[in-house]
Amino acid sequence: MAKTTKSWAMLHAKCPRCRRGDMFEGATYSFGSNRVNLNCPHCQMVFEIEPGYFYAAMYVSYAMNVVEGGILWVATFLITGNNDSPWLYLATILGGLFVLSPLNFRYSRVILLYWLSPKVHYRPHLDADTPTDGNKYKWFK
Repeated sequence: MAKTTKSWAMLHAKCPRCRRGDMFEGATYSFGSNRVNLNCPHCQMVFEIEPGYFYAAMYVSYAMNVVEGGILWVATFLITGNNDSPWLYLATILGGLFVLSPLNFRYSRVILLYWLSPKVHYRPHLDADTPTDGNKYKWFK
């Protein structure tokens, strides 16, 4: 079995330890649940390493919002050429950030687990179709 690449696993929000199980319930833009699973459905890694662990994702999300706001500001200027109306920029930036907020929610947590957590490491022996103990069924529903 070929190893799953880190970029593919991050893009699809997979578990950082096995790169097989989903980190989130539901799709990014679904009206249902968009929350982090308690455990990885494949390797049983606990995603919230300690209580309040994902509060640090707010800092990552803030940095993402600043970069996205800057990109939206430059794009608004390049498309419209308008330098007089602050309401145009305000509406475009706030609207764009509102549309991007589900992505920021999801990928701020992915970045936190993949790049900013020193105790979480990829384990290639868990990157298999079936769990290592041979159990073909999910442990948790």
